[in-house]
Amino acid sequence: MTVLVAGVGNMFLRDDGFGPEVARRLASEGLLPAGVDVVDYGIRGMHLAYDLLAGVDVLVLVDAVPPDRGTERNGSLPSAPGTLRVLRIHNEDLDGGASLDPHGMDPAAVLGRLRTLGGEVPVTYVVGCVPADLTEGVGLTPPVAAALPGAVAAVVDLLSQHTSRT
Repeated sequence: MTVLVAGVGNMFLRDDGFGPEVARRLASEGLLPAGVDVVDYGIRGMHLAYDLLAGVDVLVLVDAVPPDRGTERNGSLPSAPGTLRVLRIHNEDLDGGASLDPHGMDPAAVLGRLRTLGGEVPVTYVVGCVPADLTEGVGLTPPVAAALPGAVAAVVDLLSQHTSRT
């Protein structure tokens, strides 16, 4: 089984660097089962697309994600910065018409266009964190930095679920 953990985001836009930082921690802490590759893709969407074309069974994307909006009807509030969300992505969630920018990173566009490039969308999860600040600057804000251990644990949990099946 081929498993890929992809850290995506721009480290020069504060909390958008969440994915690359989680990837760095996973690679350096030795928490990964054998056969799992961790790559900091940054904003290199085409690189991710080409690596997926080589064949991946399970993909875990780690990225900043928009907050839940919350609803007045049920009294829920929007997600606070630093909130972690683990999502399973299905083919029907993807917009195949999204433009694939060779100089940028839009994970939904990469996955949505994968079939037109001759590949298949693997079993895909997103481990995401709601950002506090996406302005220019280097370094995560305190609530997003505080979410890093939980994100690492969520990725390790997903990996153990899939690698224990083989």
